Amino acid sequence: MTELGAPGGAPAPSAGSRVLTVPNLISALRLALVPVFAVLLAQGQDGWALAVLAFSGASDWLDGWLARRLGQQSRLGELLDPAADRLFIFVTLVALTARDVVPAGVLVAVVGRDVLLAVVLVVLMARHVGPLPVHFVGKAGTFALLYAFPLLLLARWENAVGLVAGVVGWAFAWWGIGLYWLAGAVYVRQAVRELRRGGVGR
Repeated sequence: MTELGAPGGAPAPSAGSRVLTVPNLISALRLALVPVFAVLLAQGQDGWALAVLAFSGASDWLDGWLARRLGQQSRLGELLDPAADRLFIFVTLVALTARDVVPAGVLVAVVGRDVLLAVVLVVLMARHVGPLPVHFVGKAGTFALLYAFPLLLLARWENAVGLVAGVVGWAFAWWGIGLYWLAGAVYVRQAVRELRRGGVGR
């Protein structure tokens, strides 16, 4: 018996293989906003840049909620969502480093971890393994960093708001970096285990 809704009686595509879904379109929009965000930061329009970042954060929650609600989880969505997060983090970090808001060591720590995991991913793909699922610790670290950097932008304001934003922003930043690297260690450990075992689903 064939599934209903598939043209010509062919089986309907699985949720994981879908491309044109509402959550994926939202994730694609978030990716498209990255260069807009970068230009706004470069021009010193921090207010608009923060508005774009806030919209991105809200849409990040929305696309995940819709994917679960509508049953539209997909492999493409699992790739687009973290890609947008990492690009927003990278662009913000470069801008903050250029303005001497954060030391260069913070940029090196965050980007270095992503470079390490990119190398691990290349090794996994060469062995036809993975990519491995995202760990909740990594999601927590990304969440903390995405909250930290807008607050550190606000910390430049010379008033009580700026003072509070600086304290809270650095707290989020240090927790985010710690969780980011902890998630990296978990991912590397999982990768080593899967490589020794011969790969996922092989």
